[in-house]
Amino acid sequence: MQICARKRTIQNLRFVALAALPGLLLLAGCTDRGDTPAKVSAVPVVVTQAKRQAIPVELTAIGTGQAFKTVSVESQIAGIVKDVDYRPGEFVARGTLLLTLDDRPFLAALAQSQANLARDKAQSQLDEAQVGRYKQLFDQGIVPREQYDQFLATASSARATVAADEAAIQTARIQLSYCSIYAPIGGVTGAQLVYPGAAVKANDLPVLVVINQVSPIYVNFSVPQQFLGSIKSYMAHSRLPVRATPRGDSRPEPGNLTFVNNTVDPTTGTIQLMGTFANADHRLWPGQFSNVTLQLAEQQNALVVPSQTVQTGQDGDYVFVVQPDKTVKTQGVKVGRTVNGQTEILAGLNDGQTVVTDGQIRLVTGTKVYFTNGL
Repeated sequence: MQICARKRTIQNLRFVALAALPGLLLLAGCTDRGDTPAKVSAVPVVVTQAKRQAIPVELTAIGTGQAFKTVSVESQIAGIVKDVDYRPGEFVARGTLLLTLDDRPFLAALAQSQANLARDKAQSQLDEAQVGRYKQLFDQGIVPREQYDQFLATASSARATVAADEAAIQTARIQLSYCSIYAPIGGVTGAQLVYPGAAVKANDLPVLVVINQVSPIYVNFSVPQQFLGSIKSYMAHSRLPVRATPRGDSRPEPGNLTFVNNTVDPTTGTIQLMGTFANADHRLWPGQFSNVTLQLAEQQNALVVPSQTVQTGQDGDYVFVVQPDKTVKTQGVKVGRTVNGQTEILAGLNDGQTVVTDGQIRLVTGTKVYFTNGL
């Protein structure tokens, strides 16, 4: 029985070996194809060429918006608020009606002044007529000089009273005009500070409304004092452009540097600067933080590559340079400034060399690559 079992085992092993033989032949046939290991392992990359171009010389800082003009509107007279004619936070043009005060007391004062003028004019006319009559009597020697002079003085006083009444009417009209309060500048209104029925005083609290002019607008920012000499030198030749990008926004607002403070802050070692921006679409706002870029000049003929090209290793910065045979090698570089996504290469590369900008994670020196961007 044991002999029969051994025979069956040997037969089974022969059958397994014969069944596996076609698979082995198939694998042998695959190794005879023309695909080389170099082609199979080529890594897809995005490449570009190092090139020379002008890059701006810039300073960056954090800036704060400041209204071009700010006006705290106050009442010129004491009175009671009748109507509020603006909405908080709305843009108003210069001359827009903001508030009205109860004008009835001022209308009454104007009417009283006009009545006083009419009375005193009548009296003045009577005094003038008396002077005319006594002038004839004085010339005829009927009345003494003293009596005639008295009538002259009375008539002169009456004329002065009329002039005072006319001035009082003008004052009453001005006081009445103060009952309608208009926007002195164009801008955006602040919170509503008074309501109908509130009593206000002349040139006193509460402030009626605050208006900020935001077109144009200022942006304040500070830079280290060591750049002051360069800023003054460049400003002497041309206006320096400034860009302000609000937080959360990607589109910068263009402007110009318009102010350099007359002193350096000794506590921080910085100099305060101010840029003026048209701000036509009101993207900049008073008190808002912005990323500010001050352009001093342009550096010509700088060798640059996209910033993502430069990698950092244990030995410093390097890039992957593509060789003529489509393999790559690491090349150490010395980098300068980074501006608008472009990094200046001070040493280690030549103009026109092809470098890898994307796909570096799978690369080592000698790796075969092929280009996915058609360069």
